[in-house]
Amino acid sequence: MEGTIIIADDDVSIRTVLTQAVSRAGCRVKSTGAISTLWRWIEEGEGDALILDVVLPDGDALDILPALKKKRPDMPVIVISANNTILTTIRASESGAYEYFPKPFDIKKILSTLNKALLKKFSNNYNPEKIEHVPKEFKVDLPLIGRSQSMQEVYRVIARLINTDLTVMIIGASGTGKELVARALHDFGKRKEKPFIVLNLGSIPSDQVENELFGNNDNDINNDAIGKFQLAKGGTLFIDEVADMPMATQTRLLRILQDEENLENDNQNNENSNVRIITSTQVDLKSLIENGEFREDLFFRLNVIPLNLPLLRERAEDIPELCNHFLKLSSLKEGLTQKTIVPNGIEILKKQQWRGNIRELKNFIQRLVVLSPDDIITEDLVKNQLKLFSDNDKEDDLSVEGLSMSVEKHLLRYFELHGSSLPPPGLYNRILKEIEYPLIALSLNSSKGNQLKASKLLGINRNTLRKKINELDINVSQTKKMM
Repeated sequence: MEGTIIIADDDVSIRTVLTQAVSRAGCRVKSTGAISTLWRWIEEGEGDALILDVVLPDGDALDILPALKKKRPDMPVIVISANNTILTTIRASESGAYEYFPKPFDIKKILSTLNKALLKKFSNNYNPEKIEHVPKEFKVDLPLIGRSQSMQEVYRVIARLINTDLTVMIIGASGTGKELVARALHDFGKRKEKPFIVLNLGSIPSDQVENELFGNNDNDINNDAIGKFQLAKGGTLFIDEVADMPMATQTRLLRILQDEENLENDNQNNENSNVRIITSTQVDLKSLIENGEFREDLFFRLNVIPLNLPLLRERAEDIPELCNHFLKLSSLKEGLTQKTIVPNGIEILKKQQWRGNIRELKNFIQRLVVLSPDDIITEDLVKNQLKLFSDNDKEDDLSVEGLSMSVEKHLLRYFELHGSSLPPPGLYNRILKEIEYPLIALSLNSSKGNQLKASKLLGINRNTLRKKINELDINVSQTKKMM
């Protein structure tokens, strides 16, 4: 690696560490802690690449980055910042940064990125993109909270996608914030002045999905004639829980996407679509494809860019910031008194599993705000309320253990009956069928035959449930009589 690298950071220790690392890699280094000195060097033509901190004593470096890139379009800029929110990530990307790293960063990754940037700069193929003006402030509420490494990766993907029309599939468990990510992609993108329309397939009966998506052709029903696809014209359509989409609707959506692609290739304007599609799922669509319940060709069109969201327990370091955010929301939006949680209480919350992820944490914080008689939420109150969750978890664990032990005893007796020989082949499927039948039948019974509620209770796709009902020959009308 060769060239002259400018390092601009007001932290002397960071400048020292970066200077030593970059020098050992073979580059010359010029370092400063001020924008004024940096700008003078840029005007004098100094430097082949720049490592730039966002907050410097004499200003916000991202405010000058568009002008810097206009003056030196061939200079790759690596932005670093301790203010590692989604807003910083997006501003860095919009301002023309080659790459963004939150502090604390990995020196090896910085050097690797710097090496790639220099190789690209010195090659004949370097063609810097046009840098557009970026306003000094984004006057929007931050849609996503968290500074953990896993969330930084999410922010990076969002920053790269906001000014594209690529279809995105957001993959994550319930309560991880899939709709918030979809809104961020829309609100920070080039379609932000157009509609953002949400269609939650998990809450719509399967026979109504097509009308909800594409509208009703019956002219006598004017209020229901316009579907979500048409309402989102020019903007973004977010299809939540796309795994619940009926096969006929999948085929129609695929045809529309194919027609739009053909029109784009022919440089024509499609008046009926011009919609960016973002989808989400919490189930493995590939398994549905294997079972013939989801079209593979549609999956490839919707899954152009997969974006995986982490579970809350995988980003426990974000819980303090999330708690503070939800405490403020309770005050601003719910009209409740502004309260705080003692540090020990926060530490206790960080150790929980949070099976319902961020949504469960939000509801729990609202409960604490309502139940706390004082402005300071005590450690005891946190413990007492969490005990309700812990007791439920123990009951669940005991029930699972009991079922597991019962199955094991049953299988031991079954093997013993066969003596030294083995049972007939196909044991795995026979046992699964024996367990599936009462599980599905009792779930249908508990939901009074409502297959939508039963599928949610079981945590499976409605199409999968219908397939199981047929395979196991379950009489849905008789399930109510089982108990």
